[in-house]
Amino acid sequence: MAFTIYKSLKMHSMKFIIAIILTALLSFTIGLFTILPWYSFMVGVAAVAWGIHQKPSKAFLSGFIALFSLWLLLAFLKDNGNNHILATKVAYILPLQGSYVLLLLITALIGGLLGGFAALTGSFLRKEKRKSSYY
Repeated sequence: MAFTIYKSLKMHSMKFIIAIILTALLSFTIGLFTILPWYSFMVGVAAVAWGIHQKPSKAFLSGFIALFSLWLLLAFLKDNGNNHILATKVAYILPLQGSYVLLLLITALIGGLLGGFAALTGSFLRKEKRKSSYY
């Protein structure tokens, strides 16, 4: 009994981790190799959530974590190339007192929310087929 519970928990956590990795890789690939608009990654996020069946809350969380970390990493790498000059100036324009770290976190939060809601949409698009009973 305990082995089946452990095996079930291991399978669910593995699906969660695979969904995070696939979502991040597919989103990065769509952004890098296509000429589509910036928001086209959401189709890929929804496709991953539709393909890997999870509860809607886990689908949202996997999309959120994948895109939050991806956007944070990409924004940091772009920002680090110019010693945070542009991000600091934008942070002074916004009410952030020049904190480029806070600007990067807000950027990642926006990406995470977009990814989470796209994954939630993909999870809701997957309907379970039920047998209809007739009298």
